[in-house]
This record gives sequence, structure tokens and C-alpha cells, in this order.
Amino acid sequence: MRSYLCHKTDKSFELNGRLDKEPWTEALWTEDFVDIEGDVKPKPRFRTRAKMLWNDEFLFIGAEMEEPHVWAYQTEHDSVIFHDNDFEVFIDPNGDNQLYGEFEMNARNTTWDLLLVKAYRDGGPAINGWEIKGIRTAVHIDGTLNDPSDTDRGWSVEIAMPWKALGEIASRPSPPNEGDQWRIDFSRVEWHVDVVDGKYVRVAGRPEDNWVWSPQGAVDMHRPWTWGCVQFTSKPFGQGSIRPLDGLEERTALMKICEAQRVYRKQTGHWAKTLKDLGVYPPGANLYVTPSLYEATIGDWHVDSSSRLWKS
Repeated sequence: MRSYLCHKTDKSFELNGRLDKEPWTEALWTEDFVDIEGDVKPKPRFRTRAKMLWNDEFLFIGAEMEEPHVWAYQTEHDSVIFHDNDFEVFIDPNGDNQLYGEFEMNARNTTWDLLLVKAYRDGGPAINGWEIKGIRTAVHIDGTLNDPSDTDRGWSVEIAMPWKALGEIASRPSPPNEGDQWRIDFSRVEWHVDVVDGKYVRVAGRPEDNWVWSPQGAVDMHRPWTWGCVQFTSKPFGQGSIRPLDGLEERTALMKICEAQRVYRKQTGHWAKTLKDLGVYPPGANLYVTPSLYEATIGDWHVDSSSRLWKS
């Protein structure tokens, strides 16, 4: 799991998709993105990295994507943006694996925002009608859009997400307090393409590449417990440090139980009644099971059969 210290800024700036202006120049870059499955897969073909800032009104996200051929054809809001190359944001403010937001945009600045009540693997559903009211976005293309005749350098994005809208799903202060930690991750979808009649066309039968900030260990972005940890601070740039995510050891162990239960139920049709049945033995763990539900605990931390993760 990767971490980022997100600094507060009092400087106003115009969104134009460029990150070579203040206060972006003061913010640190994230690590370069990696394959969604992590180190088991090759390094991405093109570089991707991001920055974050905040003020009392917005969470700001900037990203820079190396790309020799910038293309995008989706033009309708809330269309399936990842049919193009895209940049995606995932936010689970309280880290409970439920009621989290997803936002996608392409190089035409076409956007898609949706709300997940819980992950698809736990039955979803995705609420496509949810809107991040007041969001602002901008794209800068270092090259030309949809022109296969030349070689581009890439594209960059700026996103300003209002805390008021994020507060609808936060179940905690929004804007955050000093030192608050949110689970956030970023994804970039990159397709292999051919050029047909002067237009970029995805290569038939070839899956997309998924490059992310904090790797998931699977081709599935809907695993919020693996997302990065973003810690908010009002301290000046260059000051402050990231502390370990609260309950990281307990959260990790409980999600191992959760994953083992999913496999066990798929194989047997019911939940395992004991940790011995699962072959998972985290120190201090307890398991409580009914015919249709289960809950596992370690100290004050809990996970249940819907993958909901919380501290009592």
C-alpha cells in the first residue's frame, strides 16, 4: 500500500490541465504507477504519476500521462469512459470498503462519476445517477488529439472535487481535519491500438493495460482495502510526515479472512464455521457464523460477509 501526504494550499489557480504552475510545483509527485497486479507483471510501457492538494473547498488531483498517441472518442457524460484510454479516481473516505466513489475522464475531458454501495464482487450495485456536484476538470494535451500522423508527448489532467459532494459519502469530516487519512487510488486504462482509415481502433481480442498508483494484486480496482492512504495536513510544504494507517495490521488480517471465506463459500456453498476450516490463523482473531452471514474480529476491528470493514 502506498501513502501520500496531501498539503493544504491557500493559493488560487486556474484549471487548465497543466501542472507546471504554482501551487502544483510545490506538491510532490506520487511514485510512478505500476501494473494493477503489482510486481508480478512488467513495468508499464508509459509513465504515469499524480499529485494532490487541498483547500477548504476542494480536493485537487493532478496527473501526468506519457502517451505517444493521444486519442479519445467518448463525448457523452456518464458514458463508459474506459472504452477510451482514461484516468480514474477511486475514493473511500472512511475505508470501510463500502459507499465509495469512482470518477473517470478521457483526453477530451469527458467524464463519468458513479457511486458504489459496495464492491461488484459483493453485489454492488453501481449508482450511475450519482453526480459529484460542482466538480471541475481540465485537460492539457502535449501534442494533438486523434491524429495518428504524428507522435505526441502525453496528456495531463486537473480535477477539483468539492468537499461538499464528497461529504455525501464520507461519514467523517469533509473537508478533513489535520492528520485525517482517506483511502484513495488512481488507475489508468491503456489500450493497444491499430490505425484503420486514419482512426485509432482498439486491437481486437487484446485486453487493456491497467496501471495504478497502489497495486491491487488482481485485475480489479474494486478492492478498497488495497488502495493508497492519503493523509491530509495544513503544515507548510516540506513539513509533516505520514503515520502508519490506523489498524493496518488488523485490517490486512481481517481481509485475508474475508478472501478465504469467499473462496470457501464458492467451493462449498456455505461459510466456514472456524478459522481452522479456512486455514487462516491471524493472532487474536475470532469468527462468528450464521447460516447466511459471518463476522470476524481482531480487537476493535471487524469485517463481515459484505466485506464491510470497521472499528468499533
